[in-house]
Amino acid sequence: MKAREIALLLEAQVHTSYDPELELKSACGADLMSDVMAFVKEDVVLLTGLVNIQTVRTAQLLDIPLVIFVRGKRPSPEMIAEAQQAGVALMTTQTTLFLACGKLFEAGLRRGGTRLND
Repeated sequence: MKAREIALLLEAQVHTSYDPELELKSACGADLMSDVMAFVKEDVVLLTGLVNIQTVRTAQLLDIPLVIFVRGKRPSPEMIAEAQQAGVALMTTQTTLFLACGKLFEAGLRRGGTRLND
């Protein structure tokens, strides 16, 4: 699923530049960055309610190209600047984590974002 399709589906606000044609193959919904670090796969969109600089740094470390903050949570200017510099796209949606993951699944993004789902 392309990043622009995800943004439209979740009615997301974009906070950094991003490649709208970026192809994401899986999704991971998590608030524990230790779980993300232990289990996440490649080409994943990370959906989370954890809005802090560690989320951006985790995405950078694991080459996660897109992070979407749920429940209307907004990244700080510091987070946006660091994500922009690292090439990590940041978006926000009013949708809950559960419903956002469900919408992506329903739209065809069926691979789980962790190595446990294969």
